Amino acid sequence: MDKKGNYFNDTHKMVRESVSQFVSRHILPNINNWEEQGSFPRELYQLAGDAGILGIGFSEEFGGNGQKDTFMQVAASEELMRSTSGGLVASLGSLNIALPPIALWGSQSLKEKVIPPVLRGEKIAALAITEPGAGSDVAGISTKAVKEGDHYRVNGSKIFITSGVRADFYTVAVRTGDQGHAGISMLMIERETPGFSIGKNLKKMGWWASDTAELFFDDCMVPVEHLIGVENSGFICIMTNFIKERLSLSIMAYMTAQLALEESLKYIKEREAFGRPIGKFQVTKHKLVDMATQVEIAREYTYRVAALMDAGKNPIKEVSMAKNFSTEICENVTNHAVQLFGGMGYMRESVVERLYRDSRILPIGGGTTEIMKELIAKQMGL
Repeated sequence: MDKKGNYFNDTHKMVRESVSQFVSRHILPNINNWEEQGSFPRELYQLAGDAGILGIGFSEEFGGNGQKDTFMQVAASEELMRSTSGGLVASLGSLNIALPPIALWGSQSLKEKVIPPVLRGEKIAALAITEPGAGSDVAGISTKAVKEGDHYRVNGSKIFITSGVRADFYTVAVRTGDQGHAGISMLMIERETPGFSIGKNLKKMGWWASDTAELFFDDCMVPVEHLIGVENSGFICIMTNFIKERLSLSIMAYMTAQLALEESLKYIKEREAFGRPIGKFQVTKHKLVDMATQVEIAREYTYRVAALMDAGKNPIKEVSMAKNFSTEICENVTNHAVQLFGGMGYMRESVVERLYRDSRILPIGGGTTEIMKELIAKQMGL
């Protein structure tokens, strides 16, 4: 934050305008069709790469913009969310959770192999941690990788993987050691690796435009050169990654709520009941005031957490609080928006219907609300 209390500078504003134009030109005219189709064209990744959106926060050496600036990512994320589709944003942005472990701990050759084509939008990267029997409990993963000569033999499965259907590179959590967090490693597994297969696109309550898959590893042989960092040190890698992911989910949450609020403010001027706009009724005004208050607080607190991250802090407690609060108000605000719209709020042609559906995944993804509370309690010494 500068001396005037501003989080965003002129460079951030330029990024915001650029992403806004990208969304207006390439996404909004098509998003309703893409939602119904359950996917969006792969070419959108290349368009986003050409526009420099995918390279935000990554090293210039590999084709990024070279700026580790949290608020630049915040500005870009907020504008992408104006696509009104959390699913599209999640899939287009899956590189932001898949690439950081490689960028931070991968070998030089692995970085050169994976990062540049993903930032150009030529390839897609996905993060694969969740399993049928281990979600927020990362230490409980069972997908096993046994070292045999110059390869790891991987057996197991992953589920609910964003961009899982069409990714080319997968950053995968595997068990290389004993039970618990100390026995986890990270491997980069390529799509065409023998023994690796991808399930069908999973049908979801929300995030329709996002491809989500189950992954299967059946004696999948992965070169040891694809190990990310040191063997059995993957848990630290995952936890570091979670901080940024939880910040991103907080942004998605308050922006989903912001969009629902904006749609509601427009609708109450158009919709009449008993001979006057519903916005003239006190009960409606007070509801909108509460909605706006919640959105403002969620956004401002998330900015504060982003500032801590920019300052080099490790705000485990604060980002967990931000995620919990933002996702809670998101569910509340989108619920009220649907109620204000009445029957139209239940129709698929209504934006608030989509926002309402999309809101439900946010308290689950990146660590559930309950797990966040356990982390917060631990940070409080409870």
